[in-house]
Amino acid sequence: MPDEAPARLRFCGVTKRFGGVVALDRVDFELRAGEIHALLGENGAGKSTLINILGGIHQPDAGEIIHDGQPVEIHDVAAADRLGIRLIHQELSLAPNLSVAENIFL
Repeated sequence: MPDEAPARLRFCGVTKRFGGVVALDRVDFELRAGEIHALLGENGAGKSTLINILGGIHQPDAGEIIHDGQPVEIHDVAAADRLGIRLIHQELSLAPNLSVAENIFL
């Protein structure tokens, strides 16, 4: 069996709380080059919180993010962008007067 490619991105024990609500509880996740993943779960399961941490919108309360073998802190959207991470937010219509392509560019 060939060796697995190293993880490009790892979440190790990532936890996020909003007041008394634990949105993420010690989440471990790995992503390797060429992989495709889907996050599935009920409302309130933490899917958006996980993605927002990856995109620098929220910061974890505990745990570690490792990018290409190095621990990183993604404090804001600009830090995520420097790592090549960009989010397209799930909105039905950001600007209804613009085309799909214009909305993506926006």
